[in-house]
Amino acid sequence: MLTPIRRSSVPVSVSPYRVTEEEQAEGSTMHTRIGIRSLLFSFVLLMFSHGAFSQIGIGISVNFGPPALPVYEQPICPADGYLWTPGYWSYDDQDGYFWVPGTWVEAPQVGFLWTPGYWGWGGSAFLFHEGYWGEHVGFYGGINYGFGYGGVGYEGGRWDGGHFSYNTYVNHVNTSIIHNTYNTTVNVSETHVSYNGGTGGIEARATAQQESYAHERHVGPVEAQTQHVQQARSTPELRASANQGRPPIAATAKAGDFKTGVVASRQAGGEYKAPPATAARGNEAHPESAARPTTESHPETTSEARPAANNHASELQAHKFTPPNTGNAATDKKYQQQQDKLAAKQTQDHQKLQQQQEKEHQQATAKNYNDTQKQQMEQRHTQQTQQVEQKHATQQKQMEQKQAPRQAAPKAQKPR
Repeated sequence: MLTPIRRSSVPVSVSPYRVTEEEQAEGSTMHTRIGIRSLLFSFVLLMFSHGAFSQIGIGISVNFGPPALPVYEQPICPADGYLWTPGYWSYDDQDGYFWVPGTWVEAPQVGFLWTPGYWGWGGSAFLFHEGYWGEHVGFYGGINYGFGYGGVGYEGGRWDGGHFSYNTYVNHVNTSIIHNTYNTTVNVSETHVSYNGGTGGIEARATAQQESYAHERHVGPVEAQTQHVQQARSTPELRASANQGRPPIAATAKAGDFKTGVVASRQAGGEYKAPPATAARGNEAHPESAARPTTESHPETTSEARPAANNHASELQAHKFTPPNTGNAATDKKYQQQQDKLAAKQTQDHQKLQQQQEKEHQQATAKNYNDTQKQQMEQRHTQQTQQVEQKHATQQKQMEQKQAPRQAAPKAQKPR
């Protein structure tokens, strides 16, 4: 994985990662499964509560693991107060795994640190656990993301008197501009494995203290991070199928800016193994889950059809819009910005509802709800989820109508 190299307190351009020969673990012989229905979700949640995976929420599930983490250097910190958020592999229904570049992000408030998201094996699929901001760094799967995220906690910096101090041993900081720095040796492991559990995954479990951090006051990704992910999703070169595990944009100086201060991968973190041809994509039906509702007959672009297929906010996927193509570059850019803004807002709606529902599931487990109470809760969650999706479908339809090319009215013919 990504391994910091010793560096002096003076900013240098040497990569903070060592190169290893470790390959991505096998795991690409399985099929994709999107969504966790109510009963399965309750089981998984109960398992998590016993220390397997503690995190703010569970997103999509995929039945083959992500590629190894690529080897790359960290771009220089753009300004005081920015914290490093490491890159990771995300997943899209249509395009598979895609790389979300590591980037510097302003903390939502003084004293908050970033706990990275991570992929973890849930017994039947790889589940993505969303990252979050909080006063302590919680469990992130034991993944060695580098630059201070060696698998446990964070050694890249600390808050001191209302200012963030950077450990220049693992961070690329211009000390002539940013003076609140220190240099402390960080011991790291040499591995590029990008997921926890399963075949070849990191064997780490959350401690009681790490679990407690996940239950402290925290917030999800800020808007800049959400837009950053959307930008990565819409960049074909960042798809694992296109870059073979070596993304051309491995890290950026600021979130969402894929042109200035961009750093390319030095090399892939291991041998890239493409998913088998039999691996299903997105929301296709699977024989083993035939008893559960699917969205096979509802294309991603048919927003109105989506609400009936989702029972829980954790099953929702990011909305996609038809790229604008008006023939006018300035208009297309304006429309794309409008789409990105709406997509980011809708993703935040998903995350907020998911966190609310996850909290209720935890309360149900703690209070030992009976079957009737559980059923009522699940019905309420289904209604909430479908309502928010219906709202999003309406928003998307209104935007598409607003951005649709206007056809000129036919000219009236002169009487002969």
